[in-house]
Amino acid sequence: MKKLRFGIIGCSRIAESSVIPAILTSKHAELEMIGSRNIKKSKQFANKFKCNKFGNYDDVLENENVDIVYISTPVGLHEKWSVLSAKKGKHILCEKSSTHSFESAKKMVLISKKNNVRLMESLMFRFHPQHKKVQELIKKNYLGKLFTFSGFYGFPPIPKTDIRFNKKLGGGILNDAGCYPICASRILFSEEPESVFCNLVIDKKSKVDTKANLFLKYSRIKSAFMSVGYDVSYRSTYGLWGTKGNLSLKRAYNIPGNMSAKIIINTNKTNTISIKPVNHFSLIIDNFSKVLQGIIKSSFNFEDDLLKQARIMEAARKSSQTKKEIKIKDIK
Repeated sequence: MKKLRFGIIGCSRIAESSVIPAILTSKHAELEMIGSRNIKKSKQFANKFKCNKFGNYDDVLENENVDIVYISTPVGLHEKWSVLSAKKGKHILCEKSSTHSFESAKKMVLISKKNNVRLMESLMFRFHPQHKKVQELIKKNYLGKLFTFSGFYGFPPIPKTDIRFNKKLGGGILNDAGCYPICASRILFSEEPESVFCNLVIDKKSKVDTKANLFLKYSRIKSAFMSVGYDVSYRSTYGLWGTKGNLSLKRAYNIPGNMSAKIIINTNKTNTISIKPVNHFSLIIDNFSKVLQGIIKSSFNFEDDLLKQARIMEAARKSSQTKKEIKIKDIK
């Protein structure tokens, strides 16, 4: 089957280090064109990855050979380029977080559906097999009835000149890292939260959120607590606590392709399950491509999931602003 051709919108660090290399090694996708606001930068990327075509963002959208665009601009620009891409008939793989507001997410999905293209939020971690193994353990009742999810994701100090400190462009830790444990809790509980309480710590100079604590109330006795932040020791993990046992992941959200995954289970005794190294960037590229080619059916609805995720993120922002618990159903 013919490979689907990717156009790159945004020459970001993640595009350079992970996504473009994954496209180049894919059996279902190939690199067609690279676009940047700065032609010099797009040319540099093109030379590095031996791509013959480069230009600005509009050039990528005007390229009739591009089947899918990978949008790797700052969060605050995701809506603009997703909408323009959809109107040009391009399928869209959009970096997390999908956008800066629920209204924006609704517009992105609406325009995509009107133009009969697919839109997927690039939360690549969910394709790593360690999470499927956790789901398998849950289904086999190793943990009993689930009680609590706890998730942590944080980074040592980053330069204040980093794009993540630009409020207008959607910077901040909630968009950058909070989306991961939120998504993980939804996957593992197999349901959506009923309410959110969130406290964002705001940097006085940049006005962006640099730390966040969130409490998500699910149905019955289930709840999720998560903490994310800048200027902390690196941590990327989650844990589950049930009536029969608990488990934790050594590296949950951004595990290198050469690192084995470790799931530590505590029941009557402690066991460790090891999962061989895989590249979850390659897995998301191949999954999206194969769904579009009709080779496989997706395990979840891309657009609906994006909206559900964006709705919780919006509730979290509103909760921090009002200092109140926000019910998800009240976010319209």
